[in-house]
Amino acid sequence: MASEDTEGMEERASGPGTTNRASDPAAAAAEAARPTSGETVRIDSWIWSVRLVKTRSMGATACRGGHVRVNGERVKPAYAVRVGDEVRLRQAGGHERIVVVKRLIRKRVGAPVAAECYVDNSPPPPPREATAPAGIRDRGTGRPTKRDRRDLERLRGLAEAANAERHRRAT
Repeated sequence: MASEDTEGMEERASGPGTTNRASDPAAAAAEAARPTSGETVRIDSWIWSVRLVKTRSMGATACRGGHVRVNGERVKPAYAVRVGDEVRLRQAGGHERIVVVKRLIRKRVGAPVAAECYVDNSPPPPPREATAPAGIRDRGTGRPTKRDRRDLERLRGLAEAANAERHRRAT
């Protein structure tokens, strides 16, 4: 009888009217993470839930430090975020994330589900400066000599700055 039950379940799971099983757990996780009606979500918890910060305590620290703004105003960690709010989060390196809240969630969910909870209006990151790769030394050759260091500086284009510094110290 137990084998008959499992056969019926397999038929139902692979029948023509079923949805993709890969998206079902994600959708279920999103629904489970939604707050109940009338319940609010703290801003520090929401930015953690949608993976804008690594930990909730980092989200709270960012709020206390003035790095989080909702609709242009600095907010405390306990601020209740609403659908339609514009959240600006200043991250390390001066990069700013600008997102508009589409869905409230209170639990951390997978990255694809989290990305559906906001609209990202962030400007593209600035292009990385092209730098010459550092000189590669053979293993076991020891410390670079003064001559090696000057050759590396010349390759990197830092020779002028180093010469100016040496000249400043000499005078």
